[in-house]
Amino acid sequence: MKKQLFILFTFLSISSLPGGAFLDFINAKNEGENVRVEWKTSDERNVKEFLVERKTYQGEFSVLESIKPLGSNSYYSFLDQNAYKITDVIFIYRIKIVDYDNSVSYTKEVSVSHNISGVKRTWGSIKAMFR
Repeated sequence: MKKQLFILFTFLSISSLPGGAFLDFINAKNEGENVRVEWKTSDERNVKEFLVERKTYQGEFSVLESIKPLGSNSYYSFLDQNAYKITDVIFIYRIKIVDYDNSVSYTKEVSVSHNISGVKRTWGSIKAMFR
């Protein structure tokens, strides 16, 4: 008696997989008069864009930048060059992850205390006028 072996393959397209991104980390740190937000993904599926958002402690989140996904195991870095305009404040950052089906998820929130001198803030404003 012969034994028959049947193998069943199931193929899923990427678009049919559940969406979202899995992050290894997210952090924010001061870099002079700017703040750098960094994150790394371990898995990205169906991600349309990453939106970097910022708020102050009592404010509401606003979008600073839209970043296109690079694929799984990617490192991202965003430099907030407008942070110098507000001083002596705690900024809270997060990444809004938008999938192709327009579903949304958020990373954890990270905060950074940003304090620069008034001289640097004034000089930064003057430089911005000539950009």
